[in-house]
Amino acid sequence: MSGAAISTPRKRPRQQRSRETYEAVLDAAAELFARHGYAAATTNKIAERAGVSIGSLYQYFPDKDALLYALGERHLARAVEGLGELFGRLRAERPGLEATVRVLVEAVAAWHAADPEMHRLLYDQAPRPPEAAAELRRLQGAVAAEVEHHLRRLGAGGPDPGLTALLLVQGVEAQIHGAVLDPPPGRSAGEVVQAAAALWIRALR
Repeated sequence: MSGAAISTPRKRPRQQRSRETYEAVLDAAAELFARHGYAAATTNKIAERAGVSIGSLYQYFPDKDALLYALGERHLARAVEGLGELFGRLRAERPGLEATVRVLVEAVAAWHAADPEMHRLLYDQAPRPPEAAAELRRLQGAVAAEVEHHLRRLGAGGPDPGLTALLLVQGVEAQIHGAVLDPPPGRSAGEVVQAAAALWIRALR
C-alpha cells in the first residue's frame, strides 16, 4: 500500500470572485471528466474550458485528484441540502409508512440519477482520505437518526428502530447505486428502485 498523500484542494475561496473561479473550474472539470473520461481530461483543458489561466487553477488545485476530491465534497454538500429539505417536508406532512419509505428511496434514486456519470466517477475513483470517510459516516448517521425518528413515529422498525434505520440507509444506498448505474439485464433502473421500495415496505411491516 502506497504511503503517498492524497491530493486535496490547496485552499478554499473566500471572496465572491474567487468562489466564482473555484466553481467555474469545478464545473469545467465535471463536464470534461464526463465527456472525455478522467484520464483524458487534462488540467490545461479544464482551465481552458473554465476560461481561467492554468495558474488560477493551480492556485486551488495541485492536480486532477484534488479536483475530483473537491467535486466529491460538492456532490456531498448538495446531497445534504436536498436531504434537509426532504426531511423537513416529511416532518411537516407526516405520511404513512409506505409513502415515507417510497419518498426516501426515490430521493436517493433521484440523487444518483441526476448525474450518473459523475456519481460513478466519484464512487469509483474519488480519493477518500480519513476526513472524507468520517464525513460520509457522519452523514450516514444523521440520515439514519432521521429515519429512526419516522420509524418510531410509525411504530415500525422492530425492537431496535435505530439499528433498523441504519440497515435501511446502508441497504438502500447500495441497492439504488447498483440499480441506477448498473441495472440487471432486462430491468430498468425505475423497476429496481420500485422493487427496493417494496422490499423495505414489506420488511418494515
